[in-house]
Amino acid sequence: MFPRSFEYFAPTSIEDALALLAEHGEDAKVLAGGQSLIPLMKLRFAAPDYIVDINRIQGLDYLEEQDGSLRIGALVRTSDMERSELIASRYPAMAAAAPLISDPVVRNLGTVVGSLCHADPQGDWASVMLAMGAELVCRSATGERRVAIGDLIDGPFTTTLEPNEIATEVHVPDPGAHSFGTYLKLERKVGDFASVGVAVHLALDGDRVERAGIALTAVGAGNIKAKEAEDALAGAVLDDATIDRAASLAAEAADPKTDLRGSADYKREIVRVFVTRALSQAATAKAA
Repeated sequence: MFPRSFEYFAPTSIEDALALLAEHGEDAKVLAGGQSLIPLMKLRFAAPDYIVDINRIQGLDYLEEQDGSLRIGALVRTSDMERSELIASRYPAMAAAAPLISDPVVRNLGTVVGSLCHADPQGDWASVMLAMGAELVCRSATGERRVAIGDLIDGPFTTTLEPNEIATEVHVPDPGAHSFGTYLKLERKVGDFASVGVAVHLALDGDRVERAGIALTAVGAGNIKAKEAEDALAGAVLDDATIDRAASLAAEAADPKTDLRGSADYKREIVRVFVTRALSQAATAKAA
């Protein structure tokens, strides 16, 4: 099936792009990587009257640390994350997630910011960003605001982004001098959506967990922040009892449905296993 006809704009400045969104509102869609939007348009699940392609806007492809946080611009592709030495050395949860996302074609075109704005419950980046406490920067013709990733996602494929806004970057807090992170994903075949995914990020203070982030993919109507599991880890030593309790609480936070990828009980058990595995890896790395 072909998309419905639409009018195409390719502005060369963020100001021009915002002016177009201010003019056309809900009838317009922003195009960055297009790996989510174009398939929806081909199926006519999305039928915008106007496309605002931001790929010709210079300066939106930055990936840098500044003022105590990592800044990921709106045109940073997943492949950029996959190949970045900065990500590999400082942000292990992101480094683990990047090569697991879909296939090389999608990674070469799809953007991190675009994935967050798509709000697919099986989206990997949203769980990683939830675990790391990231914020999205949203701009409109009238100003700028920041929104936590947990407040951005409002349901399956639904966000709190306004029709006249462009998400220009993600801010990720400094992980700290001593941290651990990973992303574990169960998929039926390479390149498939997650059957279950788990993102874990820990800021460590000696033998204890100073701050914990755990987020779950594909086991609910949206990406889930396992708050009780995080609270159980805060200030604790990563011994067997602590790991078992946190893993059990994360599994309880999951709300999966039985489908072709497995039963609800099976998916919940995978969450428990993945959290146990990640925390055990953290304890081993800390002891080394």
